[in-house]
Amino acid sequence: MVMIGGMVPVQFHTMPDGSRIAFRHAAGRGPLIVFLPGYMSDMEGSKATAVYARAVAAGRACLLLDYSGCGQSLGKDRGGDFADGTLTRWREEVLALIDHATSGPVVLVGSSMGGWLALLAGVALGRRLAGLVGIAAAPDFSDWGYSGEQRARLAAGESVFEGNPYGPEPTPTHARFWLDAQRHLLLEGEIAIDCPVRLVHGQRDREVPWEISLRLAERLRSDDVQVTLVKTGEHRLSRDGDIALILRQVWSLLEPEA
Repeated sequence: MVMIGGMVPVQFHTMPDGSRIAFRHAAGRGPLIVFLPGYMSDMEGSKATAVYARAVAAGRACLLLDYSGCGQSLGKDRGGDFADGTLTRWREEVLALIDHATSGPVVLVGSSMGGWLALLAGVALGRRLAGLVGIAAAPDFSDWGYSGEQRARLAAGESVFEGNPYGPEPTPTHARFWLDAQRHLLLEGEIAIDCPVRLVHGQRDREVPWEISLRLAERLRSDDVQVTLVKTGEHRLSRDGDIALILRQVWSLLEPEA
């Protein structure tokens, strides 16, 4: 185990294929809070660590994880390469880590692509899903997030590289990920989630249009769905005020009468 920043040690869960998935689990009162990071992100991001720190301070159970090929789950002796990642694979990792941590109820918190994964995992969890928070949730981005020319290249088995606003290296989309993602499109039909859902989206988001959260709200089967738009919020929603808002949304599901 690896100790980071005085937090609960990072551990590794071995999947049936032998890949080792990094996670950090704090025991406490349920429901278990699970934070799912975005595309090419990891559990060391500011939103993930803020949720974790608040949970630990409140004696709440919380789980962070790095998908295979990401963060500390990257490398031949761990989760493999990012190019091998798919929504199907990452969903199975999320569900395996949840079952490793608890047999009880779960609140999922998903950022960007993690919001899509939260929906997929939430449907699989069924009645165990006690609540869901989407932060600039990006369901179906493999469909609406690419041009016709890019989709054609991906369908032909090519990788697509785009400018990265958060770093010097271009952001890749590999054909394996895209082809698998097209099997998990959600926004054209009812999404079988019945628990309370809170969606937070910035209206200055250049990566995921805020209208996606409105479409998602319409498709969720739950009647308890609220969308909060942050007029000056950008995609990351990582300013102090943004994170405070996200924490309020999460805790409104944990302590609805507080």
